[in-house]
Amino acid sequence: MPDQKVKVLGAGLAGCEAAWQIANHGILVELWEMKPAKYSPAHRSEGFAELICSNSLKAARLDSAAGLLKEEMRRFGSLLTECARKSQVPAGGALAVDREEFSRLATMEMERHPLIEIHRGEVTEIPRGPAVIATGPLTSEALSEQIQRLCGGSLSFFDAAAPIVTRESLDMEQCFAASRYGKGDSDYINCPMNKEQYDLFADELVRAERAPVHSFDAGNPKVYEGCMPIEVLAARGHDAIRFGPMKPVGLRDPKTGHRPWAVLQLRTENLENTLYNLVGFQTNLKFGEQKRVFRMIPGLAHAEFVRYGVMHRNTFLNSPQVLQGDFSLRPRPELFFAGQITGVEGYMESASSGILAGLNLVRRIRGQEPLILPETSMMGALSRYVAGYTGKDFQPMGANFGVLPPLREQIRDKRERYMALSVRALTDLEEYCKMAGVVLQKEPD
Repeated sequence: MPDQKVKVLGAGLAGCEAAWQIANHGILVELWEMKPAKYSPAHRSEGFAELICSNSLKAARLDSAAGLLKEEMRRFGSLLTECARKSQVPAGGALAVDREEFSRLATMEMERHPLIEIHRGEVTEIPRGPAVIATGPLTSEALSEQIQRLCGGSLSFFDAAAPIVTRESLDMEQCFAASRYGKGDSDYINCPMNKEQYDLFADELVRAERAPVHSFDAGNPKVYEGCMPIEVLAARGHDAIRFGPMKPVGLRDPKTGHRPWAVLQLRTENLENTLYNLVGFQTNLKFGEQKRVFRMIPGLAHAEFVRYGVMHRNTFLNSPQVLQGDFSLRPRPELFFAGQITGVEGYMESASSGILAGLNLVRRIRGQEPLILPETSMMGALSRYVAGYTGKDFQPMGANFGVLPPLREQIRDKRERYMALSVRALTDLEEYCKMAGVVLQKEPD
C-alpha cells in the first residue's frame, strides 16, 4: 500500500489526466469532484471529463498543431486520448467524440483504478499538502476566493457554447452531407444559403436580443477571440461570419453544382448520429431568439433544440506571475495548477497540462528534477507560454505552430513545414525524456 496520498481537485479533463498520471506512478490519489452535489453554471452531467462548448477535439492529423499535441499526450500515456479514440464520431479530418460516451469511459476508468479514491463534494479550502488544483475556469466561489487571495487575483474572459439540434428535425431536402474538399466520409451536414438568405439572416442575427450576463460579471465582459459568440462576430461587419464559421470554401451544393454564398455546418454529437451541433455558432442570444433566428437557416426551419447556446465566465490565473514551468505555484511549490485555470485554451490543451502537473507532482515528492519539456514540443511550448509570457496582456493560448521555434531550414510548402515541425517535436521529446528517465509509449502498431 502506498504511504503517500495527494489530493486532486476537479475531475474535468485536466484533473482526470493529473490523477491518472499520479496513480499510475504508485501514489494514492484523493480525487474530489463537486458534482452532483453542486454544479457550475455551464455543467449538466454527473460524469467526469464533461465537454461543454463542443464535441470536437480539433484536427487529428500529425501535420497539425492539435494533432501533434494529442500524439505527445498519447506517448505520455494519456487516458483521455484513448477515451477519445474509443468514442470517436465522424468529423472529417477532426477528432470529434460522443460526449456522453467519452465522459462515461473516463469516469469508468477513474472509478476502477485501485489507487484513485473518488470523493463527491465541494472543496472550499486549498489543500495543505501536495495537490493539483484543476477546478477549471468556473471554479466555485468559495474556492475561487481562496485561490485569488493566494495568487493575488485572477483574470477572466467570457466563453460561449453552441446549440445542439436533433437529426430527425432537420429538413434534409434543404441540406447536403459533405466534408470540405472531400475530406472524410461526408461527415458534416451542410445548410447552404444564397445571398438573399444570408443577408436576411445576418441582419436579423445582429438585431437579436442577447441574454444578460450580469449574473457572472457586472462589468463589461471580455470575450475570448477563440470562442467568439456568433452574434458578436456578425456585428463586426456584414460579411464577417461568411468569412468565418459560415465560409463556403471547399463545398459544392449538389443541387446547383456551385459553391453556396454561405453555409452552416452541423457536426454529429454522438455515435448514433441523432444529435448535431451548429459548428462555430457559440452564442449568448436569449433562448427564444436562438430558435427564431437560427430557424431562418435553410434546413433548420423546424429544428428541435436539445441544448441552447450559453455564455459563461471563464477565470484564469495571471500564470506568468505565479506559476513555474512545471505548473507549480511559486510561493507553494508543492501545489500545482492544471487546466484552463492556468491559461491554456482548449480541451486537449487543458488535459495536457494535467499530465504535466501530475508527473511533476510525482517527481517533486520523489526529489527528482521537474520535467520542463523542450520548447520545440507542443506541450513544452504551451507550458513555457503559461509560465514565461512576457507581454502585458496575458490571454489563454491554444495549440498552434506559432508558439514553436522556427525550423533552421526554410520549407515553403506549409503542410511539409508543419510535418517537419511535428517530426522535430517528437524527436526532441523522445531524447529529452530518455535523459529524464521517463519512458514514453511506443507508436501504435
